Amino acid sequence: MGSPDPERLATVVRGAEERGFDSIWFSDLTILPGTNPFLAVSFAAAASHRLRLGVNLVPFGYQPFVFARQVAELDQITGGRLLLTLVPGLDRADERTALGISGKHRGRLLDTLIPDLKTWWAGGAVKVPEGATTELRLAVVPRQSPLEVWLGGSGPEATRRAARLADGWLGSNVTPQAAGVIRAQIQAEASLAGRTIDPEHFGLSIPYARRASDLERTPPQRTSTVSQVSVPIGRRALRALIGQLIEQGLSKFVLRSVAPALWRPDELNWLADVVLDLQN
Repeated sequence: MGSPDPERLATVVRGAEERGFDSIWFSDLTILPGTNPFLAVSFAAAASHRLRLGVNLVPFGYQPFVFARQVAELDQITGGRLLLTLVPGLDRADERTALGISGKHRGRLLDTLIPDLKTWWAGGAVKVPEGATTELRLAVVPRQSPLEVWLGGSGPEATRRAARLADGWLGSNVTPQAAGVIRAQIQAEASLAGRTIDPEHFGLSIPYARRASDLERTPPQRTSTVSQVSVPIGRRALRALIGQLIEQGLSKFVLRSVAPALWRPDELNWLADVVLDLQN
């Protein structure tokens, strides 16, 4: 939505809740126009009562303990309505520089970070840095117990990471067939690791266009966030894609308009008419 705009944000949050959507999601786009997701979710929590509040958070650029505390407080301030997916961020050199992780492998940073986050959110203590003598424990833990952590990614390392560490998978930029294969791989590898992931905890983020002209009007700075897989255009294509994903065993879908029009009431009305009968 560009620069933070409280009136527009309140309009879409209240509109989504009034129309019966299950959740609204905010993405952490460090170097692109938008609102910091910690602030956006806090604002949305005050503007809603039932709506679940999803966030795709990039956990880099923070001290791990500070990040863990902020997420725990966010779950408290939302009344336990937080949905959390940890993402590595955009694959851009300027964002890596901004986050202070240039030259580092983002996936392996997640491998190290997630176990510590889960320990803190469960009320446990962690020595930071590793090998230190002082243990740190959060003064505030999440309201949800446990606070679930979902991951994305579609490569071999990402699927193994999801199998070992995640409570769910929210992918993007893959075909329905590929999503089904990834789902099966994650479940198989989780089983080998002695873990079970709820079969209902697999989903996909779907960019869509109401009309073909919306693709032409996508802001240039956001083209890197739009899937390179074919974007469904119109009611029939969007419903068909969701149906194909359901056949592959996925059941959670985050829909995002490629155009800024989502912030208009008529766009919310259109989307509600297209998909809400599929929600359960």
